[in-house]
Amino acid sequence: MLLERIYDEDLAQASYFIGCQAKGEAVVVDARRDIAGYLDLARRHGMRIVAVTETHIHADYLSGTRELAAAVDAQIYVSGEGGEDWQYGFEATRLHDGDAITIGNITVRARHTPGHTPEHLTFLVTDGAFSDEPGYMLSGDFVFAGDLGRPDLLDEAAGGVDTRFEGARQLFRSLKNVFLAQPDHVQVYPAHGSGSACGKALGALPSTTVGYERRYAWWAPFLANDDEQGFVAELLDGQPDAHAYFARMKRQNKEGPTLLGALEPLAELQPGQVAQALDAQDVVFVDTRSHREVHGETVPGALNIPGPAKAASFGAWAYDPEAESTPLVLLAPDGQVAQELRDHLVRVGIDHFSGYVTTLDGLPTVTPPTLAPADLDSFDKVLLLDVRNKTEHAAGTIPGSQQLSAGRVLWHTDQLPADGTIVTYCQSGVRNSVAASALRRRGFDVVELDGSYAGWKAWDQDRANAPTLTK
Repeated sequence: MLLERIYDEDLAQASYFIGCQAKGEAVVVDARRDIAGYLDLARRHGMRIVAVTETHIHADYLSGTRELAAAVDAQIYVSGEGGEDWQYGFEATRLHDGDAITIGNITVRARHTPGHTPEHLTFLVTDGAFSDEPGYMLSGDFVFAGDLGRPDLLDEAAGGVDTRFEGARQLFRSLKNVFLAQPDHVQVYPAHGSGSACGKALGALPSTTVGYERRYAWWAPFLANDDEQGFVAELLDGQPDAHAYFARMKRQNKEGPTLLGALEPLAELQPGQVAQALDAQDVVFVDTRSHREVHGETVPGALNIPGPAKAASFGAWAYDPEAESTPLVLLAPDGQVAQELRDHLVRVGIDHFSGYVTTLDGLPTVTPPTLAPADLDSFDKVLLLDVRNKTEHAAGTIPGSQQLSAGRVLWHTDQLPADGTIVTYCQSGVRNSVAASALRRRGFDVVELDGSYAGWKAWDQDRANAPTLTK
């Protein structure tokens, strides 16, 4: 048996390629939308992808299940669990608790593990060439290394009302009846790692075991003592902000993401072409450099989406393809990087591109306004906005600030004053630059706090330690 993990550092998301080497067939679980990596794996191992499936209706990225299946003519399998409200809207074979996908000697058996979502499936994998019992578990967003999938996303991203409590209770039962019913040696491969917003404190390890989690996970004592109430309270406490784009991902993944098909290489544009398109408001300029470079100069109205490494994460905060379809022009040093940027952005459903440009020369430029921490108190502002997560804000913030995370701010502009200057900050300046650029494009007057919270904290400490002159 071949089992390979394909990991996206941008969204902290893992998909899996499971292949039977004897038969030359493979199944892919939780594929992302840019599918070249899976096709390369199949070619390298001389395998044919015959099945594509997923653990649940994802909220943090746009599923590539349909995209990959269409490209290789594979059968699609999705959950048929969760009740009428959580049925997929596209044609696929439905899996219920106990159903299996078989490729050669390998059996991939679905177990219904609701809690993170009502329809969630966990896959138990048996390598029949060695054993007649499962040795591996693909746990999706059910169990992570050291943590669990959050049960509050239906409230946060799907319009639910207090569904988090029943979701937490379902997680407790799923752990008790499915996860802990497995032998300790079963290797667990989750769908996310550290940095994902799908849990509270995900570990960075790529895998764990049932036995390790049974003994050392934070939730283990609650299960050992059958303390459901304590488990629910601990699980729901301190969950981070859910990004606003999660709601769009839920809808699109349930209905079935638009198929991209084979994409032509992005065209390199000349600055003169881009300048004309910008003047006509026919394109959106995406400055992909660091916030420090952007603070030197950028294009008026540009979105700062630094990349490619985190382009999907930041792009989904700054551009809403449900609200507009204006194509993007990417700033990139060459076509290869431009392609990588596009690959990241299509993972969150940003699909329309005009091309890329390699320089700012010949384009109109502006210097985004910034403010030194020493000038903050005396500056004429209508709002001091902390765009970090609510947990960061609660742990320490600048007095007088209001919190609205960078991943939500574009969808909650009604909470911001329409007139006057808003001063914004995050922890180091990266998220702040993304949010500030999106707000400026919406017409808000935004000044970024130089150095953000870390810079203000250092200045405040220096001020407190400064010697006092006495007569």
